[in-house]
Amino acid sequence: MNIKRIIISIVPYWVLSFYRSYRRIKRRSRFQGIERPAYYYCVYQGALLAKRLGHDSISVIEFGVAGGNGLLNLEMHAEKINEELGIKIEIYGFDTEEGLPSPEDYRDLPYVWQKGFFRMDFEKLRTKLHFAKLVLGDVKETSQHFVDTYQPAPIAAVLFDLDYYSSTKAAFCLFDNSTSYMLPRIFTYFDDIIGSNIELHGDFMGARLAINEFNVTHESSKFCPVYNLICREPVETWCHQIFILHLFEHKHYNTFVGKENWQLPLT
Repeated sequence: MNIKRIIISIVPYWVLSFYRSYRRIKRRSRFQGIERPAYYYCVYQGALLAKRLGHDSISVIEFGVAGGNGLLNLEMHAEKINEELGIKIEIYGFDTEEGLPSPEDYRDLPYVWQKGFFRMDFEKLRTKLHFAKLVLGDVKETSQHFVDTYQPAPIAAVLFDLDYYSSTKAAFCLFDNSTSYMLPRIFTYFDDIIGSNIELHGDFMGARLAINEFNVTHESSKFCPVYNLICREPVETWCHQIFILHLFEHKHYNTFVGKENWQLPLT
C-alpha cells in the first residue's frame, strides 16, 4: 500500500472533501480576475515555450480587431509577461477597418452576422495603442503577405475572432509560411465556436468547419484541443475554445522542453 492510500484510509472524509474543494478553488484562482483569461493563457504559454526553446521574442496575432478592446488587452498581458519571463512580445491586429464583409454563403452564418458589423474607429484606437501594429485590409491578402512584409518574431499565439468560415479559412494561409517564423506548437483561441442559442455553431459551418477542413487537408499540421484544460475542474467555457496548432515538421518540434531527469523511483 502506498503513502497516498494510507492517508486516504485514515483521514476523515470531511477533511478530504474540504481539501478537494480547496484544490478546485485554487485552480480557479489562477485566472480569477484576469480579463480575457483565454488571451492571457495563450500568450503566457506561448512565451513560456519560447523561453524553453531559447527564444528572446515572440509574435502574437489577433484576427478580427473590431473596436480594439482585445488588442489593448493583449498589450496589457504582454507587458506583464515580459516582466516575468523576459520575453519581448510583438502584437499584430488584423482587420478590414470597415467591419464584416458580405457573407459568402450559409457557412458564414448570415442568420447571425451581417455586412458592416464590428466597424473599427481607426483614429480612436490608434491613439490608445502603445506598441501593437494594425494590419489593415482583406484577410485573404494580408495573411498571405504578412511574413514577408513584417518579418515577425516566431509566432507563438493566434487569437481568431473573424466570425465567418470564409475569413477564418483565409486567415489559415498564415500557417502556410515557413515554420521558421513559428514556434513548433502555436496556442490558438477561437471566439466563434460556442456562442448562444441563436448562433448554434456546428461542425459544418463557421470556424469549426474551417478547423476541420484544415486538419483534413494538412498532413503535418493539426489543430488539437487542450485536453489538460478541459479535463480539470472547474472547466470554464474558454477552455473549450483553446486549440494547439501542432507543426510536426518544425525542426524543433521534438526538442525536449520537459522536466530535467524526470524519474519515478520505486518506493
